[in-house]
Amino acid sequence: MRDNEIDYEHILREYRSDPFGYVDILTLHTGHIRFHVRLEDKVEGPSGTWHHIPGTQLFTLRRERNDKPKYSNATGVISFIRDDLEGQFVEAGEKIITIKYPLKKREIIERILRQVLLPFKAPERAKYFFSMEIQARIEKFGERSVTIKPGDEIFTMSLMKRDTPVLYQGDPGIIHSIYFQPGVSVDQGTPLIGICPPDKLPLIEKIITRVKAEWE
Repeated sequence: MRDNEIDYEHILREYRSDPFGYVDILTLHTGHIRFHVRLEDKVEGPSGTWHHIPGTQLFTLRRERNDKPKYSNATGVISFIRDDLEGQFVEAGEKIITIKYPLKKREIIERILRQVLLPFKAPERAKYFFSMEIQARIEKFGERSVTIKPGDEIFTMSLMKRDTPVLYQGDPGIIHSIYFQPGVSVDQGTPLIGICPPDKLPLIEKIITRVKAEWE
């Protein structure tokens, strides 16, 4: 976030010029690859009430005489494919396919907020919970009415059956966005919350209003 002004016009221009998300598909293990899709093919992600129906089969890796299929986890179009590897042996972690999909209004807003809000990141890989005081204030007033300042205890970090208080280090601001689920392990460095300095709130709300008005 800038010190003086958020260049929201520049941010919106970026999404107008490329309002898509991209999912890279990597090989999970070694094997000989056989493709089931081609460039520009449409693919479907998982479906069903519990996403129990697999999406479009993208490729198969044959390893030790066993065929292991890979299904699409997104609905979109194949925008990149390493079809030059057809029938070849591939290493684990190889980028094989990219799926391009149109971003929904909600996704654009979430991505913009991650660009302009101040992130508070997980200091270690652990499970996190809001402190009792912060949780009570969120439940009573809503997250965007809770202001925090340096030194405030905002989280309890649960690691190796030990609970440790986490103090906020950063500029004073409002808890605008929550990115984690209480009790679910979070990797070190992953943003837990997005903080908005009070004087920036009108600008951020302006961005959200513009996105809601301009995107389908």
